Amino acid sequence: MQTTDAIKESAKRIGSSVTFKLITVCVLILALLIPTSMVKALIKERKIRKQGVINEINYKWGKAQTVTGPVISVPYLKHIEGKDQKTKTVTRYFHLLPDTVDIKSQITPAVRYRGIYKAILYNATLSISGVFPRIPIEDLRIAPENIEWSGAFISLGIADMRGIKDRIETTFDGTNLSMEPGVETADVIKSGVSAKIRINDTNQSFPFHLALNLNGSQQIHFAPVGKETTVAAKSTWRDPSFGGAFLPAERKVSEKGFSATWKILHLNRNYPQHWKGAGQNLTPSTFGVKLFHPVDIYQKSMRTAKYALMFIVFTFLAFLISEVMLRLRVHPVQYLLIGLAIIIFYTLLLSISEQTNFGAAYLISAGAVICLITGYAKAILKKKIVTLMVGGVLVILYAYLYILLQLEDYALLMGSIGLFAVLSVIMYLTRRIDWYAAPQEIRESHPGQPLNAPNR
Repeated sequence: MQTTDAIKESAKRIGSSVTFKLITVCVLILALLIPTSMVKALIKERKIRKQGVINEINYKWGKAQTVTGPVISVPYLKHIEGKDQKTKTVTRYFHLLPDTVDIKSQITPAVRYRGIYKAILYNATLSISGVFPRIPIEDLRIAPENIEWSGAFISLGIADMRGIKDRIETTFDGTNLSMEPGVETADVIKSGVSAKIRINDTNQSFPFHLALNLNGSQQIHFAPVGKETTVAAKSTWRDPSFGGAFLPAERKVSEKGFSATWKILHLNRNYPQHWKGAGQNLTPSTFGVKLFHPVDIYQKSMRTAKYALMFIVFTFLAFLISEVMLRLRVHPVQYLLIGLAIIIFYTLLLSISEQTNFGAAYLISAGAVICLITGYAKAILKKKIVTLMVGGVLVILYAYLYILLQLEDYALLMGSIGLFAVLSVIMYLTRRIDWYAAPQEIRESHPGQPLNAPNR
């Protein structure tokens, strides 16, 4: 009997040990990282699902567009001597870029919905005009008799051909052309339209004009193929993101939309105005605008979930300090339920923000969890001061996190300062606690009484 009583007394002593409670809390925190990682995986899954829906809509409407050109290409014959000393004749192409390119674009945005997801689309009307110079045969070092002038063509690169909505009205050197799909050679343009042209080395210049009606999604880019390329873009979209190799020389953004102008010289990019074969890549020099959507609920939800560990630790610390300072007791199961309530906040935030805006979802989710944990604290601790302390800690934590989400550029700075401040407060509040003597003091103050019983 004495042995049984001794075992019970030993178990009670271990259960009252602050060290044992700290170890238990740490184990619970580590265990709660599992559902936290599951929440993060859920956010990623929903984001992938959203992107899949958007890609499907974009595929049917027209993907992000890049307009390249126009470019003149002329075939020529090249004689190659093989290993068997036999001469083989192959067809190659030389390519000529224009002296000037002037592009005027009007971008009309459109939003399409599928379920709870939406895709940002646009229709762009483009007016492309400019002048090609005389063909520099002497610089290309091609024998005149090897040039096949009858095979010359002009081409315009379009990233997604599904986006073409109308016939492309084209005028070259005063002649109306009918553009056809496909390009005879992929030296410069992989996807686009082309038309045969009549030129020779006696012409001094070749003026051109193209009118293009093009559907696309999210962004539109241009390649600066002219010695001097000027692009003017206008739209009613209020949140543009200018990207690519060049930023606009002038831009204006307001509630009514945006306008931007680029002016690029051939000296600003790394390819010449004429060359032979496929030795040049125009893609790295492209520039343009993206119809940016400023609110990405999945990115914000993921950023919020990264603070889950901090929330669990600080909330548990509030309860643990209450145990030590006010001689109360909280069972590990109760700690576990509180931790799960904190994690449910992130699933609430994700699901509600998909139906409404992020700010409202955050307010609803945080309010619900704060009320739940504060009410639970009042029920298990039975002390008004502790309940107020727990509720205050949660309000400060969730308010502070929301501020961090808004201050993207200063999030790390504010987060570091906040952690330092919280740690300072904890150290100040616990500065007089004798952690070795705490369990003994608790037992002596409440002999034979449950530690979470109310004072009479």
